[in-house]
Amino acid sequence: MDQNRIGPAIPLSHFEGQAGDSRIDPSCMERNETIRRLKPGRPVMGPSMLKCDFGNLAEEISRLEDAGAEVLHLDVMDGHFVPNLSYGPMVIERIRERTDLPLDAHLMISEPSRWWKEYADAGCDAITFHIEAEPDPTANLAAIRDAGLTAGLAINPPTSFDRIEPFVDAADLVLVMSVNPGFGGQKFMPQVLPKVSRLRQMAGDRLIISIDGGIGTETISSAASAGAELFVAGSSIFDADDYGAAIKALTHQADIAETSAADGQ
Repeated sequence: MDQNRIGPAIPLSHFEGQAGDSRIDPSCMERNETIRRLKPGRPVMGPSMLKCDFGNLAEEISRLEDAGAEVLHLDVMDGHFVPNLSYGPMVIERIRERTDLPLDAHLMISEPSRWWKEYADAGCDAITFHIEAEPDPTANLAAIRDAGLTAGLAINPPTSFDRIEPFVDAADLVLVMSVNPGFGGQKFMPQVLPKVSRLRQMAGDRLIISIDGGIGTETISSAASAGAELFVAGSSIFDADDYGAAIKALTHQADIAETSAADGQ
């Protein structure tokens, strides 16, 4: 047996009615609870905290909770893997103190295997790193899952789908970048949508498929139709006067597209 191979993420149905079973690893239960919250069977919006007002961080978190946000997306940039810098574990610790929402960390950093534990310790529930930063992500995905966290892989627009395909079964989540990573406010790149469709065809309903970059009311429908379900949105939420109305508008468009796609199958 190949000792480097790990199996697919555990189906959620495996845990039904087994919460009191002492044979179940508690870390698996924690991970699958996060998966339930990120994948409730309908579109979920993940506000990108990169676009928030960091001078009023506590107020921003409160506004997002009141607006119905279900997860907070944390863009971590190191100035090396991407040219920009954002924030690190200390800021995330402060965010964790302010909310019980799942924290979805997107590590746009070099050597994620060296650093991801610091983000786990800071309170992140899901950790996604880039296939471009980790030539063989198998061990890293296994370690993140063993820590009770949701393990994700991200893929940049220029990267071939073939690069990530061998590792999809080992991930709980795949994040398809629809802009080049490193800066907010970029335009949506529709040429990445075939990657979303191929992921959905490969993994069926097991995998959380997320998309990040240029998501707004004019672009979310095509992403939802392709099979995305967790939508990272920055400017389209934080540039709005009413965060709740913005989230509802995005969700409504995604709902319509998802329903139409299902009816057309």
